Amino acid sequence: MRLRWVFVLLLLVPLTDALLLVVVADAVGAPTTVALVVLTGLVGMLLVRAEGRHTVRRLQERVATGEVPTTELMDGGLLIAAGAFLLTPGLVTDAIGFLLGVPLTRAPIRALLERGVVRPYLERKSGGFVTGGVYTGGFPDDEDVYDVDRGSYRVDDE
Repeated sequence: MRLRWVFVLLLLVPLTDALLLVVVADAVGAPTTVALVVLTGLVGMLLVRAEGRHTVRRLQERVATGEVPTTELMDGGLLIAAGAFLLTPGLVTDAIGFLLGVPLTRAPIRALLERGVVRPYLERKSGGFVTGGVYTGGFPDDEDVYDVDRGSYRVDDE
């Protein structure tokens, strides 16, 4: 079901981008629109480059201290996506790229992805070991408990 929405978004974003470019070009002129798209792409790439360097530096520090760099890895993935959006010509894709590139807006997006996508995926794949949702206290319910009388098995008293 989710894959269907991804395909809808992949088709809807370029369509919205093209329509918005036509509207903006009609309002301010084609040369100004082209300059705006190029300028937002260049400024965005400078932002992503600077944020990428900062994220790599934080990742190295976390690894050097023996910590798991989960936040930095998520930020790195979001910055790669931001770079891809910023390289795609258009105002909508540039806006999405800036949302993913700016730390103030990237943090809530990262938290949303962790809760809604990454953690459920890891829980499914690990059987609950990622967040500690593993049952360790014996049998989980009374249906799995069987009464066995003393004579039904042999215990050597040696």
